[in-house]
Amino acid sequence: MPTTKTLREGSTVKRAAILSAARELFLADGFDRSSVDAVAARAEVSKRTVYDYFGDKQTLLQAVVDSVGQSLITTIRRTLDDTLTDVTESADLEDALITFSMSIATDMLGSAEYATLQRLVRAESGNLPHRGYNAMANTPDEAIADRFAALAEAGLLDAPDPRLAADQFIALSFGVALDRLGSANAAEDTRVRPLVVEGVRTFLRAYRTR
Repeated sequence: MPTTKTLREGSTVKRAAILSAARELFLADGFDRSSVDAVAARAEVSKRTVYDYFGDKQTLLQAVVDSVGQSLITTIRRTLDDTLTDVTESADLEDALITFSMSIATDMLGSAEYATLQRLVRAESGNLPHRGYNAMANTPDEAIADRFAALAEAGLLDAPDPRLAADQFIALSFGVALDRLGSANAAEDTRVRPLVVEGVRTFLRAYRTR
């Protein structure tokens, strides 16, 4: 008889296989033309297993979108760790924030995962829980706010409201690029970097500790 641990590992593998199969089919054929039978066949599981794990096709679509969003959130957290964890001097803060922003603008906003999320949300908005459904919600803003709170505690930022500082940082850097260019993908558009750099400098003029 299989152990509980074996069952749990098997379940994780099956869930991942179903999500991967559904993602491929939804992108290639669209939600309406992708059947649960086709998802099950590609994932090499039974149709019943798909229903047992996800209930219905719309819930499966949401799970696919959410899994892509979670992957992008993981990228953001890793980038924060790589670029803003060890900053101890005010003189290094501008370069660190620019490095973080440009890493996001290339590694995340220029990634296949981000393109997948955009395509699914645009094409299948009518099949998601509500119009404008956001799989990432407020998590990136909160992750940046947590790091800004640490920088404020270290005396590098004057940010009594770290979440507001994070929102304004995002608006000044990526938001300006999105408004002006329609994209903040620095991997494809060299105009993104100057906008991001100036956004970081504007942010620091307001928030750097005097």
